[in-house]
Parts: sequence; C-alpha cells; structure tokens
Amino acid sequence: MVRTALGSYDSFNPFILRGTSAVGIGLLYETLLMDSSDEASAAYAHLAKLVEVPADNRWVAFELREEARWHDGRPLTAADVAWTFATIMEKGHPRFRAYWADVAEAVAEGERRVVFRFRNADNRELAQIIGQMPVLPKHWWEGRDFAQPSLEVPLGSGPYKVERFEAGRSMVLSRVKDYWGRDLPTMKGLQNFDVQRFEYFRDPTVAFEGFKAGQIDFRQENIARSWATAYDFPAVQRGLVKRDELHHEMPVGMQCFAMNLRRPIFADRRTREALGLVFDFEWMNANLFYNSYKRAYSYFNNTELASSGVPEGRELEILQPYRDRLPAELFTQPFKLPVTDGSGNNRDNQRRALELLRQAGWVVRDRQMVNAQGQKLSFEILLSDATLERVALPYAQSLQRLGVEANVRTIDLAQYQVRMDHFDYDMTVELFGQSLSPGSEQRDFWGSAAAKHDGSRNTLGVADPVVDALVELVVNAPDRKELVTRTHALDRVLLWNFYTVPHYFSDTFRIAWWDRFGRPPRNPRYNIGFEGWWIDPARDRALAEARRSPA
Repeated sequence: MVRTALGSYDSFNPFILRGTSAVGIGLLYETLLMDSSDEASAAYAHLAKLVEVPADNRWVAFELREEARWHDGRPLTAADVAWTFATIMEKGHPRFRAYWADVAEAVAEGERRVVFRFRNADNRELAQIIGQMPVLPKHWWEGRDFAQPSLEVPLGSGPYKVERFEAGRSMVLSRVKDYWGRDLPTMKGLQNFDVQRFEYFRDPTVAFEGFKAGQIDFRQENIARSWATAYDFPAVQRGLVKRDELHHEMPVGMQCFAMNLRRPIFADRRTREALGLVFDFEWMNANLFYNSYKRAYSYFNNTELASSGVPEGRELEILQPYRDRLPAELFTQPFKLPVTDGSGNNRDNQRRALELLRQAGWVVRDRQMVNAQGQKLSFEILLSDATLERVALPYAQSLQRLGVEANVRTIDLAQYQVRMDHFDYDMTVELFGQSLSPGSEQRDFWGSAAAKHDGSRNTLGVADPVVDALVELVVNAPDRKELVTRTHALDRVLLWNFYTVPHYFSDTFRIAWWDRFGRPPRNPRYNIGFEGWWIDPARDRALAEARRSPA
C-alpha cells in the first residue's frame, strides 16, 4: 500500500525540535493507553494492562503487560517508560514539556510498574494525557545522542518497522510478523497492510499526478476545486478509482491567517480587526471552493465547545473578574465575522477597515498605509503549500486596495518549518487543531511561556495574563459541564482579540482510492478510519487485470 507525503525528511526522531521527521515513523512506537476513534475523550489499556489513580488524583500508576516486547525480543519495562519521560522532558521538543508540565516525575517501581507523580491534583486529564506518551527503548538509546536528528533506523515495539528507505524521498514500513500486540482488543481489525510505503513529493500537483497514474493507492483531497473538477480522469470513469465523502463529528479547530504578535505592526487590536474585515469568504467560497466550505467561527469549530451569543450565567461569572482587561463589546455583542454578498464588492467592510486603521494611527499617503513615523503597513504572508496561494493572493489584492502591502511567499517545507520553529514570519496560514476535551495542550497554543520557546505551537505569540488564567481554568476543569463553559470563555476572548483572520472548514473527509481495498461497513465518528482498511484479494486481482486491459 502506497501513500503520499509532502516535502522531505532528514530524521527518524519525531521527538526533538531539530530536523524534519519522516511521515509514518510513529507506527514503530506504542503508548500506554490507546485513544478511541468512536468515543470522545476515551482511552483503553494498551502497553499497560492496569491503570491505578488514587482518590486525590496526585499520581497515576501503570502496570505493563508481561508480553510487551521490543522488536529485538527484549521486554518492554517500567525503566523504559521512566527513561522516556525523563529524556523527552530534558532533550525533547518543547511542546512535550508544555503538555506534560504538571507531571513532576516518573518512577519505575519494579520491572512492570511505573508511577507518574503530579505537581498538583487539579488537572483531571493528566492520567490520560501521560498515557498517550510514546515509549522508547532505553537500552537502544544508550550511547546515542537523543537530541540530534538521525537517519539510523530506530528500534520500536509497534506493529511496523522500517524495512528500507531513501532519505528524503521514500520510506517503506513492513508489518512485524511476530508483533506481540496483534491480538490485543485495542489492535483488533487495525494495521492490516503487510507493507506501507510513503512516497515523498515536493509539489502537491505532482503528487496528484502520481495518484492518477496509479503510483499512489489512497488520497485525502483537501482542495475543494480539485474535488469538484479534477476527478474525471479515465480511471475514475472506468470505476477503477473510487471516491467518497465521509461525514465526521471531530473537532476541526481553526484554520486561519495567523498574525505574529511579536511583530509591532500587529500590536494594535484595531489593526488586526481591520485586516480581517477585508477577507471575503463568501466570494472565495463561491468562486474558488464550489460552496463546499463553512466559515470558521470559533477556535473549536464543529463542537459544543464553540462560544456563541453573549456570555451569560456561569461563563459571565468566569469572565467578570477580567472585565476591565477585555474588549467591552465582548460582554454586549455576539462575535460575528463580516459577511458579504459574494459579488466581490466588499466596500462596506473596506470602509470599516479604513476607519479602524485610522483609529490605530495609520493613514494613506501616496497610496501606502503608513503610521506617524512613516513606517509602511507591509508584511509577508509565508506559505509552505502553493495551493494556499489561491486564498492568499486574493486576500493580498484586497489589502492592496487599502494601501496595505502583503507579499505572498511560498517556500519548501523544510525551510518553512525552520522559520516557524524560530517564529521568523509576519503572517502565515495555520491550523490550530483541537480535541473534544481541551486541556494541557492549550498552554502550548496560547500560553505566555510558550510564546518565548522556539518550536512551540504558540504561532501567534499570544502573551496575555487573562488568556493564561483562562487556559489554566480549562486545564483544571473538574467536570465536563464546567470544561465546556470555561472553553467558551477562552474561545470568546481569543476571538474578540482578533489574533487571526479565520478561514473555513469542512465536516467531511474527501477520499479517493484505487479499488483494491476492503473497508469496514461503518466509519468511526472521529477519524477517517484508514488504519482499519485492508487489501481485498479479489478486488486487487480485478484491478490488476483491468489495468492490463485497454480502456
């Protein structure tokens, strides 16, 4: 089975900041618990066979399965788990330190029992969060530098191992024949391919041509225009390539133009609001996307966690202490994004934008928006995917009508990742992915501390004590009802600060595949579910015969 990867890679270590890790390398590793694709915020024992949490929620203990083995045959032990935690916290990617910040230590209490002790008892999700930690082999890493990217094939315990690779171009994983966990309830019906190959393409257009030619077996289509117009090639017409749209219930987060608040030109909230007013979603949806998208309205789109209306009841109670540090409109008006008639005539919003820019100290001189010091309102929109130019270029043209200079620049993925890791950008396209149970990861998205650490997911550079306080309330929510309410408050504050120019989202997966697969009769609620597909021998033979026959 062959899948697409974009860009390149120079490392098999996905746990550090340096280097670009190979897609699919995570299939070598396993976690203590395995999340469910059908249940919100549910996880089941995997490497662990027992989980113990005390009434005071100050620690969690995992009892490991006796049969758990590394690919070299050695047992997976509590020492491996404790070493993994300590090593990633010391040398790993900063996002892990943010995510596990409430864990004080991991201690191996015997060969099979490991205990994680918490700094406080407030984070109700912490046991599940630490259960998501991938476990690495201590004995294999001894004598190797964990902090350095490497293309030495690593040792794992999961269902696959690296069979062969061509650095930066392809990687082949083969299923482990004596995989210790194949009969676990968490693995039933999953990871059915004997071989998975990831082929790298630097250009998404070339990747699509590879799919059309039969070099790639499965594709998830993220471009609405292509889905509407490009799937009429001969293999589709002959029924050799199948298509489907899968409705899902998963959170889609927020895709947006993200402003880097570390840049002084974005410091004023009125400037940021003005930049959002000229984004004409209705025109783009009609002319570029075949009306296939919905406007993003929240950082928690497609979930009950999205805020709406004005704050009332418990949410108002949460926000009230911060009233003098929040926009007054937050308490009196529902947050609404600008709407147009889709004609391309966006003059009303442009006039509103000009007034906001004037209030923020910007004026038009010689067709350029400048401030009192003569500095131009000029910035770069940094992209890693050329397909996003179809969104960025019309937006830049709209800004130009105001005298705002926005230069769209597309670079390769490796360069892009380096610049993102070091916050070397003005504006970019970002997707803030979310779960149905937000928690510690919110610190990495919006926390003041994360804004200072290279490689964090605080792309925006948010450093606001109010946001910090609301994040901690979300992390420490005692129950589901309170979590939803606290997330509404956080969402509302993020929206009213106009940190981003929201884009759009879809609540369907658009997938296409060469007709050689079997698939379950029902799709999971929160995932594509491709890990449950398999090669159907009869379909595979029929496809091979059809491809040998003339059209």
